[in-house]
Amino acid sequence: MKVMEKRKKSLVRMEQRSPSCHQKAWPEKPMISQASRPQWGTDEVCEMQVPLGSGEGPSASDMSSQQEDPLSCIRACCMCRPQAEAQKLSFLASICTICEAALEDSGAHYRLCVCPLEVAQCIEELLQEEPAERLDTELRQQAMNAIAAMSRAWLLPEERKSSLLRACLGSVLHLPRHEDTQDRDAALYMETMEALHRLLQVLVGSAGTSVLMELQNILELLLPFTTCQLAAVEERAMACIARLLAFSNTCPLPEVCSCFTGAVVLRHQCTENQRFPVLGKLAGQLILCCTSTDEGTRDEAMKAVRQLFIFIASQRMWMWQKDPKKPQLRERWQTLFYEQVSQENNARKIFRMFLKYLQYPERVSIFLTAIESMTVPSLHSTELAAHMVDVLSAEVHFPPGQVQKIVKVIYSSLPSITAQPALESLGRALLVLASKYPREMVSSLLGCSPTCTSVTITMWREMLSEPPAVEKVLQELLRVLTNHSLYHMSTSTGDRPRVLALAAARILPEIIQLPLVLKEAEAIFPQLFLALLLQVSFTMELTLQEVEIFWEVHQQHHLTPIRAAVQSLKVLLCGVGLQKQMEAIEEQGGWDALLSTVTHLQGVQVVARVMRELPGALRDPIFHQLVELLSTKFCSWEMVAMVFLVEMLECVDLSEELHRVVSLFSTYLQSQSVGTQQLVLRGILQLSKRQDTARKMLGLLPCITEQLQDADSGARAMALPVLSSLLRLLERGKLSLVALELASNLPALFEDESGTVRQLSIHLFLDTLSFVEGREKRKMRKEVYRSLVPLYLHLHDEEESVAKASQKAFLGAARFLHWRRLEHLAEVAQFWQIGECMLVERRKSAAQDYLGQSLLYLQSPQESLRREAVRFIELIGRHEIPTVRSRWWRFGRR
Repeated sequence: MKVMEKRKKSLVRMEQRSPSCHQKAWPEKPMISQASRPQWGTDEVCEMQVPLGSGEGPSASDMSSQQEDPLSCIRACCMCRPQAEAQKLSFLASICTICEAALEDSGAHYRLCVCPLEVAQCIEELLQEEPAERLDTELRQQAMNAIAAMSRAWLLPEERKSSLLRACLGSVLHLPRHEDTQDRDAALYMETMEALHRLLQVLVGSAGTSVLMELQNILELLLPFTTCQLAAVEERAMACIARLLAFSNTCPLPEVCSCFTGAVVLRHQCTENQRFPVLGKLAGQLILCCTSTDEGTRDEAMKAVRQLFIFIASQRMWMWQKDPKKPQLRERWQTLFYEQVSQENNARKIFRMFLKYLQYPERVSIFLTAIESMTVPSLHSTELAAHMVDVLSAEVHFPPGQVQKIVKVIYSSLPSITAQPALESLGRALLVLASKYPREMVSSLLGCSPTCTSVTITMWREMLSEPPAVEKVLQELLRVLTNHSLYHMSTSTGDRPRVLALAAARILPEIIQLPLVLKEAEAIFPQLFLALLLQVSFTMELTLQEVEIFWEVHQQHHLTPIRAAVQSLKVLLCGVGLQKQMEAIEEQGGWDALLSTVTHLQGVQVVARVMRELPGALRDPIFHQLVELLSTKFCSWEMVAMVFLVEMLECVDLSEELHRVVSLFSTYLQSQSVGTQQLVLRGILQLSKRQDTARKMLGLLPCITEQLQDADSGARAMALPVLSSLLRLLERGKLSLVALELASNLPALFEDESGTVRQLSIHLFLDTLSFVEGREKRKMRKEVYRSLVPLYLHLHDEEESVAKASQKAFLGAARFLHWRRLEHLAEVAQFWQIGECMLVERRKSAAQDYLGQSLLYLQSPQESLRREAVRFIELIGRHEIPTVRSRWWRFGRR
């Protein structure tokens, strides 16, 4: 209250100041409280602001003449950094004077004409210029006093605070030891260290509601000095931490979030002022330093551990004070706590005590700290770090994101770890984590090294050293191999499932020879085999960016991604005892064919034909897995999997899978891929020739019939023999109806661009004539009359096989119609008289139909058909049918 009254009086004096006063006051600002203290920023306008080292500033004599005016001294030193020791000390003393005045007079905040950023930068440069090997002046402690004064006056810019404090710590903590306490330098050193302690305490004490943030920032700057491998530096840093924690325990702390104290709080949000994330790393480092090889560091670490316990206890007790039901429990726990701290000196027991009061984020930080400490075994006890890793990996439940972080730290630290206890503990940790979190461990390790480095191989072998983990890890690798087609590429390796799948295929040859892995691989061989085969296909679709991730490391070995996938397939076959099959595929050129986009499916066929010769105990599970894969309806799989399935149809036992196969065929006949449609039709044709499966194919007749209208020539060429085969399996009544329906659709295929389709459709049309009976036979006569002109014209088809098929079909049609004259002409191949015969016998009723059909053939790509169509149209015209001549004239005009 007294300070506020003084400030109000100062403001009144500033309002009464004469305008002619040489010190111009800045505009009034709101009164400042400690909870929301002002910060100087780069955007504040400063009078006479000159960058350090630029231009010409006042000389040393100018600064000397201004020593009595602190503001002038500060301004001059910021414009031209002082060189003499006395000038430096005067500059620092002026800062202290101004800051003390600012506490008494709010106007001092506005009369300081030099930007605080410039002042902080100048102090930092002075500290950096001090020689690290000696301490013969008071400059360091005066600099820290100045920083402390700026912090108390709320004039220390936040954006420069960390770098300024880092400069202080680096300048002071690296000073040489002074064993002789009577020496003058030793006394100066003690005073400098005390100045550092005071500075840290001032920074925390003046932080207001941000005390936890300030404390955390300082501790994060101090922790690296505890692992610098210089005993004196480590001891001093640990002493700073102990003193700072002791001071913090005397300060009023803000209300921290309940989650900090170990309470379970659902759906809450902590503010930055309520969190203390450095706690776990701090606890881990302090516990490890309790086993330091330096006695002084060990003693200071024990002091810091005690203070950290008190710090944690204060947070828990604050929570209990809010609960009126627990006063006795709180007192009892407090008594027990201090007894434990005073009696415990064993680092392992201290570690166990800490675990009772820390939650999983802090435990993860301790875990990571212990692993990182293993890289420098000379600092702390490797056995303690190994014990911490063992306990945490076995007892703690980690979220997926934390598991990934642990794997990355192990991967980066492992090359630097040589101590056997440390290596053994990491091996146990990898094994435990793989059993508890197989999905996270597999994806994290694949993401760390898609190219499978030696470090990765070591980690995989440790994870696969016991049966429970082996089964889980292999199942997860299988999932990665088969699940990547669900996703697309993204910007990070971890989010590229195709790259992770490639990495999974790459690691398999390295681990497949391990006895436990080989045993499990044999149990899931069908799944692994097909997953790797599909991986070869997917590798051909990789983008350039995805390929470069893999190729960058292995290009010197010419191990492209697709070659790596094929190599994995070979190793798997040899590993499970199928070396003969691997060599057979090699002899037939299957492996080489798989490497080319042009011959890839041919390579798949070679592999399938070799694998179908396996004993049924191995072959049938592969077929079953194929059915499972195709049932997932992933379009990326359908072509390769369908090729393999169709090749195996001839020899597998379908007693259990036939219903599912028929269902798959029905689904994939609707595929947008013409190649897939053709494969399905080929499979149906094979099954229609087997006695045990033929009749089951009849349910697919409607789908196959649709292929005649919707598919391309290739699919039609495959569908027509299938229909011809299936028609013979129908009962007479059903057969007659289906034959009549087909007869009405087949003439449209007579003009197909494929000669094979034309020939097969004509043959099938001829077959349908013998299938109809009863009422359908009368209806069939109409379809036969409609087919006469197309069949007659295709007697002149450019492909001889089509012309011969047309002759047989025309002869069959004439016999079906009991048209003796026409039958005779077709039989003796007197084709030039057939047209005349058709017109004479049915001139009145059929001439117009004949003309309409003939006109369509004028657009035929075959010249022989166009020429014969013109001749037939002219023949119709000579029969002097007026309507015919009119239509011919109109068509000619078009």
